Amino acid sequence: MNTKPQFGNGVEAQHERFETDSHGDIYIVGDVHGSRIILERLLIKLDLEDDDLVVFVGDLVRKGPDSPGVIDLVREDPRLVSVRGNNEQKVVRGDKHPDWLREGDREYFESLPVAISFNDVLVVHGGIDPQQSLSDHTVEELLTMRSPHGDGYDGPFWYDDYDGPHRVFFGHTVHDHPVEREHAVGLDTGCVYGGTLTAYDYWNDEFLTVEAKKHQERANSKIVDPA
Repeated sequence: MNTKPQFGNGVEAQHERFETDSHGDIYIVGDVHGSRIILERLLIKLDLEDDDLVVFVGDLVRKGPDSPGVIDLVREDPRLVSVRGNNEQKVVRGDKHPDWLREGDREYFESLPVAISFNDVLVVHGGIDPQQSLSDHTVEELLTMRSPHGDGYDGPFWYDDYDGPHRVFFGHTVHDHPVEREHAVGLDTGCVYGGTLTAYDYWNDEFLTVEAKKHQERANSKIVDPA
């Protein structure tokens, strides 16, 4: 199945699609949250070639120690691309004014697509509502989706009931290890909370991780066991 996801006009204008025949290895990486050193370690582990592609699920920034360093790593390497996360969106909307924000950073966040797709893959930050067509989703829903018909971290989570057709890669909700379902792969494994930074190797169907440092505390009730 290689059908392009169809969004409504508001999202479609911010949807970027890649053709895989122009790329070698393809990796999808979880929430970095300003952890530049950990990201550098992961990129060394991936040992990228010139035609490889790394897609981030958003939340490159905030909470960790070096958001500008993460921005520069991703922005300056054409092999690295990202969807927009809810933490970038908070800066775009003007809800957050972090002291590390530089001239041009807000515009960069605004330029990030809300969705990236290739083959049968759809990358968004939060997820999708399985009871709603893609064309009916708003930008905010794609950035913050967690339990659209449940109760926050008590679930049920959107991926519990999602059965395709696209395979959705997402972050936003912190898990103690990656979510691996037929049609949903969750990659936020708590990098900034002392967990790991996780990458998924698309062609080889395997996870690669590096241990991270704790920069913020997080209640156990907000770290989900995907089992």
